[in-house]
Amino acid sequence: MALLLLFLLIQAPFHAQASENITLGSTLTPQGLNTSWISSSGEFAFGFRSLESNPAVYLLAIWFNKIATKTVVWYEHTNTTVPAGSQLQLTPGGVLSLQDPAGELIWNPRVTNVDHASMLDTGNFVLFGKDGSIKWESFASPTDTILPSQVLPKGAVLHSRLMDKDYSDGRFVLSVELDGNLRFYTLAVSSSSRYDPPYWDSHTGGNGSSLVFNTTGSVYYTSNSGQPFKITSENLDSPADYYKRATLDADGVFRQYVYPRKSAQTSVLNTEWRVMDYLPQDFCKAIAAEIGSGVCGFNSYCSFNPNKSVECECPPYYSFIDSERKYKGCKPEFAPHSCDLDDTESMQQFSLLPMININWPFGDYERYNPIGAIVGSVFLKVPRTSTPGSQLSSNSNTWKKERSRKKSTQVQSINYEALPLRAFTYKEIEQATDGFREELGSGASGIVYKGQLQDEFGTGIAVKRIDKMLAETEKEFAIEVQTIGRTFHRNLVRLLGFCGEGRERLLVYELMTNGSLNGFLFSGTRPTWNLRVQVALGVARGLLYLHEECSSQIIHCDIKPQNILLDENLVAKISDFGLAKLLRKNQTQTNTGIRGTRGYVAPEWFKNIGITSKVDIYSFGVILLEIVSCRRNVELEIADEEQAILTYWANDCYRSGRLDLLVKGDDEAIFNINKVERFVAVALWCLQEEPTMRPTMLKVTQMLDGSVTIPTPPDPSSFISSLQ
Repeated sequence: MALLLLFLLIQAPFHAQASENITLGSTLTPQGLNTSWISSSGEFAFGFRSLESNPAVYLLAIWFNKIATKTVVWYEHTNTTVPAGSQLQLTPGGVLSLQDPAGELIWNPRVTNVDHASMLDTGNFVLFGKDGSIKWESFASPTDTILPSQVLPKGAVLHSRLMDKDYSDGRFVLSVELDGNLRFYTLAVSSSSRYDPPYWDSHTGGNGSSLVFNTTGSVYYTSNSGQPFKITSENLDSPADYYKRATLDADGVFRQYVYPRKSAQTSVLNTEWRVMDYLPQDFCKAIAAEIGSGVCGFNSYCSFNPNKSVECECPPYYSFIDSERKYKGCKPEFAPHSCDLDDTESMQQFSLLPMININWPFGDYERYNPIGAIVGSVFLKVPRTSTPGSQLSSNSNTWKKERSRKKSTQVQSINYEALPLRAFTYKEIEQATDGFREELGSGASGIVYKGQLQDEFGTGIAVKRIDKMLAETEKEFAIEVQTIGRTFHRNLVRLLGFCGEGRERLLVYELMTNGSLNGFLFSGTRPTWNLRVQVALGVARGLLYLHEECSSQIIHCDIKPQNILLDENLVAKISDFGLAKLLRKNQTQTNTGIRGTRGYVAPEWFKNIGITSKVDIYSFGVILLEIVSCRRNVELEIADEEQAILTYWANDCYRSGRLDLLVKGDDEAIFNINKVERFVAVALWCLQEEPTMRPTMLKVTQMLDGSVTIPTPPDPSSFISSLQ
């Protein structure tokens, strides 16, 4: 059953011909028996790929063939896509020809007298002459990606896609210049003309020669003297263990990626390419052209997450011209200022909104006076309407704009006076942690340190120090203080206080001496069954409080074992509310960007629908199975691939009546197999793809402690909705 589910989730592989030499007369079509030619070891394939955005059209491409995502590394981009019924043929006359269904020529490499072709295991598709010479190769005509062993000589370019799923020529180009420099340029979308100056330049003068991606994983620029100029940091991961690529992504950032080969062999779905290095390092500030809109469109600004993408945003009272193609910029949602208004009327109808850490220093708006070097704020003229203060504080506090943004040394303070929390001084926390000496753990927004207050009880504390005051981290700090500061429950970590001096942002929690649920379950020693039951019930009660017993409903958004902590009595407590969302009494859902952690994220995060408390219930279902089985939700190196995805395997064990396999070797759990069955059934209800089919946390707690009967949960393919 698990294999069947994996098969349905992974795109079915195309039919392919495996041959070291592709002979004259060989053909490929988008549909049918022969859709691609694969390399001798199956590492790469050359042929037709249907587009995710429109399966009715195809791309002539080269891709990594053994990984689930089938990542494209080359594509024919002069015409981009072709319809079904097209044909690629290595003709008997020795020409590679792509034709549409009517027989009209779409593309060929403009070489003749080809003897044979080959898809090499390096990712290079090559046309050979009779004497073995290379007539044409994909490595010499790159698109947006280079691979290990590939070299870009002078005159070569990488051209980004327009969007991740739109293979049209995009807005950025990497150019190995004839003058010896390596440069990155922005392009006009309509004309593809280059904007000067480049947003990254090697400044190698006439000494540069070619861009090299060597087989060990290092990307560097060679000089005429033979000395390499490093482009990305040295990657020492073995080529035998990782696939590698370097891509000029659609957002204009040149990133170097790795992907574990073992994940490809086991067809694990949630493995993804990992960013090893990237250029430029501070992308939002890199583009400084006098003309053009820069990183984002006119009237917009950007923030930069190197592992994901450049995010373009609109100021208050503006919206995207096209929400799918944000590079087109933002438009005002209010009527323009009438010239007939006198000063009094203008003041009554409009106000100046301050925006901190943002500026448009070049040609977007007129400058009446010179702008000093320390300026990093603007005033935006907007209509006088009621604007929620929370929106302004969370947005204006952290914005960046593309092109030469100036940093402000001041972070806007947040008012927490209404909260029952202690405001610590930085000196108090520094003393309590002995100068931040002992580290307990770290996360995306900062490091957690162990400390002890100088009070009569010697209270143990955990101090979360947010070390990078970016848009995301400042917002998470505010959410965490405002959310958990109002909550009091046995199964929630208690926030004792905070510090907001200057640029310092610190959160002071009660110390959880037994670490996280992650270490509790997966450290090698299986906890007793009864103790695991109490932990599961504690997490459920904590979520019940957040969802149904708070004055404002709280959706945690990141329930995972790392965020469940255990106190000295092994009582489970939910922590880390940095991504939490608060709902008003009359509000049932919210719209927000994707949050949470892979493996625990509910399916609706990836759909254009409102987010409800049911996302936490899905995450709880995954954790509940982990508590029952004492294994992680994904085991990449497990011998039996049917057991690789815990949620699928648990469902198979439940349907076949073999839950003993799920708790194999756990005599206590097998002795309590009826309770195991009850917990697994609850988990499967929580994991239903349709949010409305998942129970509420009240129903979950009732089912877990046996106070209500549990209907048989439907199979993932079922559409029954009987449990509300």
